[in-house]
Amino acid sequence: MKMKLVWLFTLCCSSTLVVAAPKAVITTNLGEMTFELDDKTAPKTTAQFIRLAKNGWYEGKSFYRVVRGHVAQAGINDDNHPDHKTYQVDAEFSQNKPQIRGSLGLARDEDPNSGSTEFYICLERRAHLDGLYTNFGQLTAGDAVLDKIAAVKVTELWLDNPGGQPIAFHQPETPVVIQSIKILP
Repeated sequence: MKMKLVWLFTLCCSSTLVVAAPKAVITTNLGEMTFELDDKTAPKTTAQFIRLAKNGWYEGKSFYRVVRGHVAQAGINDDNHPDHKTYQVDAEFSQNKPQIRGSLGLARDEDPNSGSTEFYICLERRAHLDGLYTNFGQLTAGDAVLDKIAAVKVTELWLDNPGGQPIAFHQPETPVVIQSIKILP
């Protein structure tokens, strides 16, 4: 009996506890997408996204920028909004996290540490974003919904970019609205 208890104790102590990564279920007026969040590579960004989602911050916000072949971006399209500075997170870039179709990333401006409440989803592989933007999740379900978002009719808008090419800031003609974001353990 004593030997069985020692064996059981050894087995319990030597086994590694595997904790599943948190998931985010983003429900829009076009359907539902599920993302596995990366709280190991981007712990601060993931924690903030989870906190905002649980507090309902994203409800009613929209994907205000959809650029076919690039990204769909959501949140508040206003750098002067008080939440923009309040929720800023230091960059958590990783060259080991490629920006592929379905990557969930933290949007930012020129300052690498200016990411706050806006996020984007890559619509295709975006190698030029690797190591320059925080990638904190990956689409695991809802690929058809991402296709619907990518295919919405947009009004093309190009922003001046001093010293570079104009920035595509195409806006959906019919809003793609976030109805809820639920966080699953």
